[in-house]
Amino acid sequence: MTRALLIIDVQNDFTEGGALGVDGGAAVAAAITAHARSHAAEYALVVASRDWHDATGDNGGHFATDAPPNFVTTWPVHCVAGSTGAEYHPAIDSSLIDVHVRKGQGVPAYSIFEGTTDEGGTLVALLDEHGIDAVDVVGIATDHCVRASALDALAAGRRVRVLSDLVAGVAPDPSAAALAEIVAAGGEVAPAAS
Repeated sequence: MTRALLIIDVQNDFTEGGALGVDGGAAVAAAITAHARSHAAEYALVVASRDWHDATGDNGGHFATDAPPNFVTTWPVHCVAGSTGAEYHPAIDSSLIDVHVRKGQGVPAYSIFEGTTDEGGTLVALLDEHGIDAVDVVGIATDHCVRASALDALAAGRRVRVLSDLVAGVAPDPSAAALAEIVAAGGEVAPAAS
């Protein structure tokens, strides 16, 4: 097996104090960096995604502009391209990241597979190019973008393991449901090896 680490949306706006901050986000950021350092030999590639929304418009209805957000399909403004909120949380050591993926540029996007690399390529093509057949998924938020990314990785024919102690969710029940859905789809959920 050739494995990649997929770091999902560990950005300032998704951690404590951000526009859509989740509890435990900062701690998960630090733990992901520690894991990436101590397990570097296990990963042929480290890929990180960021929401990178347009500063103008509603990004295909993703931003609530005419009514309060429903937190299902519409959200407060977050992760605007080039803003502090869109940057990686400072506890993420970006020097450990081989490939950066931006998603949601003008449209709603949850999965890392909906984004593009800095060169404009797709994640599936990148994984194919590097012979990656397995991925570990970590990041924020368990019940939204981690869920979507893990399910898309399974749909793309990869073996998927969500590292349960390296994710943070918006709410406990939807997060547990997301992890159960990933297992039902053929993925694995397990804590990171220490």
